[in-house]
Amino acid sequence: MSTDLLTDPAAAPARGRPAAPRLRGLLWLSLRQNRVLLRTMLVLLVVVAAELVWIHIASQHTVGVLRRTGCYYPDSWSSTRCWTLLSPINQPNYWFVSILQPAVTAVPLLVGVFVGAPLLAQEYERGTIRLIRAQSVSPVRWLAVRLAVPALAVLVFSGVVAVLMTWVWWTDIVHGPVAFDPPFQFFTYPALGVAPVAWSLFALALGVLVGRLLRRTLPAMFLTGALVAIVHGLVVWARPYFHPVVDEVVMRDPSLAPTDTVLTLQPTNAWLVDRGVVMPDGSRVGTDACGGSDWCDGAAGTWLRYHPADHLVPIQLVEAGILLALTAVVLVVVFRRIRA
Repeated sequence: MSTDLLTDPAAAPARGRPAAPRLRGLLWLSLRQNRVLLRTMLVLLVVVAAELVWIHIASQHTVGVLRRTGCYYPDSWSSTRCWTLLSPINQPNYWFVSILQPAVTAVPLLVGVFVGAPLLAQEYERGTIRLIRAQSVSPVRWLAVRLAVPALAVLVFSGVVAVLMTWVWWTDIVHGPVAFDPPFQFFTYPALGVAPVAWSLFALALGVLVGRLLRRTLPAMFLTGALVAIVHGLVVWARPYFHPVVDEVVMRDPSLAPTDTVLTLQPTNAWLVDRGVVMPDGSRVGTDACGGSDWCDGAAGTWLRYHPADHLVPIQLVEAGILLALTAVVLVVVFRRIRA
């Protein structure tokens, strides 16, 4: 060994100076392993943000033209001139409702399948987990850093997309002149608020656990997709019970059929959970039970059970709390299993 290495201050760490934290090396390794993921998410985030900004600008421009020409309200759309001025708004509305909303809804599934499931499954499948165990770094610390980078990337990506989607939906769709997009629809709800963030983090953690248990990449990806879909179906089934519904009874309008009366009473943008008629004895009968018979014609009123639009936030907060709790449980299991 050369004596220069022992005496040169530039070649050896200064006396009394603490050594560089080992976590820095792990962080560099994790960043390098996830560089493709980080670049892909950055490109997708820029593209989605640009599309949403374009939708907002195009919608606001059309709305401004409609207001200046007196063509903003529906009673003026019968004229050819107003209809021509209104038509440009259809393209951004269609792009938001039919393209971006389904795409954002699929983000958690894609995160679980393509980010979470391979994270540990590939390490076991390639045998690199043995090299990790041979190092002085503990498996728990290695997993914490290995998981932190993709988790932070998923958090930032889903959070920014959720904020932009909610902003455009509230500004240009709900308060726009044409589009009708209630917040509780299948593709609308999971693209707004905290739902994309909570579902993405849960899918990521679930994929990591499945990959740790199966230790094979492709089976882990397929099983993760199936489990995310199953959990989503269970949550959708339980979602009406996350917040108390509004139970409303209204006396029937004699000039309308019972079913028509119920439909006219449904609030705008509300989520109708159940409906029916109230018989003279006070009993409630669902409209489906009436069928084609006329015995429901003597109903004294109608009843509705629904979630108004302002229930969106509390329902999403409850759902996000459940998903984050499940995410924490899954991560605890993963960290305990990584020791084995």
